[in-house]
Amino acid sequence: MKGPLRLWSQHIANLSRAAFWLLLVTIILLQLFGGRGVEKERALALGRFEGERKSRVIALIHRVDSASMFGVAVPGSISIDDSEAVLRAIRLTPPDQPIDVILHTPGGLVLASEQIAKALVERKAKVTVFVPHYAMSGGTLIALAADEVVMDANAVLGPVDPQLGDLPAASIIRAVEIKGPKNVSDETLMLADMAVKARGQVGAFVAQVLLKHMPEKQALQVATTLTEGRWTHDFPITVQMARTLGLKVSTEMPRTVYDLMDLYPQGGGIRPSVWYVPLRRPPASQDKDPQKLN
Repeated sequence: MKGPLRLWSQHIANLSRAAFWLLLVTIILLQLFGGRGVEKERALALGRFEGERKSRVIALIHRVDSASMFGVAVPGSISIDDSEAVLRAIRLTPPDQPIDVILHTPGGLVLASEQIAKALVERKAKVTVFVPHYAMSGGTLIALAADEVVMDANAVLGPVDPQLGDLPAASIIRAVEIKGPKNVSDETLMLADMAVKARGQVGAFVAQVLLKHMPEKQALQVATTLTEGRWTHDFPITVQMARTLGLKVSTEMPRTVYDLMDLYPQGGGIRPSVWYVPLRRPPASQDKDPQKLN
């Protein structure tokens, strides 16, 4: 009896291995061809938007994507790779052609954000930044470089106060002020020195960006407000507040931007935490302004 049982066990093991490899190959093929399909849809959507606007459209969209075949979720943020790609797109755009940036990001590296903002500020043609949901921290810095910011009515920007690791620069400085230099470690004193420099550097850069649209006194005031650390780093700057600060903000968000965002689904979850029944709007021929949603 041992012979047949051993053969049966080996047969089951072989079937299990075959099933595993078949499943693995299927997952790889689905990701390869499925990803290409989504990328093609995104390219078509960007092309349509460029046609409507007669502009160069750059999408800087960060989601939590499934970064591997095993579904490891990695949050995106503004990186040097992003700045290289955006700068290349700007460089390849004729000087007289407008640039539209679709921006959805939690922020990222200061250096990368400043490189993008500087390149946009130096453009002669109009630069418009579209914020369908949020553009925080470094994303706000990029938005400040635009001639016009178009935000969804409920979208938000955020402060651009520098962070040292996970610590706000302003809080490090404040801690040393409260305890006194003699009552903190050398490491904390060095962090405080770096924090003072970081806050000054970012504040000066923001003021320089804002000089494109504001008088010097106002630019310095707004830069101080955004960089001094008066709020937490995730404080939401609404449309109304952005206008109060002197930013030129519109809520005339083109429908195409929302359609494009649908092609960047949030990854990493088994099922969505929000369920709703999507409502279809009337056909374009029945809509007074088919390109805009307020």
